[in-house]
Amino acid sequence: MKIRKNDEVIVIAGDDQGKKGKVRSYSPRDNRLIVEGANMVKRHMKRRPNVRQAGIIEREAPIHISKVMLICSKCNKPTRVGFLMLEGKNKVRVCRQCNEVID
Repeated sequence: MKIRKNDEVIVIAGDDQGKKGKVRSYSPRDNRLIVEGANMVKRHMKRRPNVRQAGIIEREAPIHISKVMLICSKCNKPTRVGFLMLEGKNKVRVCRQCNEVID
């Protein structure tokens, strides 16, 4: 898995192109993730006893993983992700721009 929860990503395609945010959740079965502040949609919620708020609510919708790119914490650039095996058979993610370990 190249992108994980709490990673900083940038949206590279769609209406929210250029927006940055953290990954709130990831669904590997659907290859979709939820990014804070990106792909905002409005939902009309009916009043129910267990619902905290009724009316028109704005929240994030899932976005496909191919439309986002990981931002390296070392070089602060959008980058592709590579994998490297360290001693002790630990597999870590690596930035393709600066060759630094992301994990």
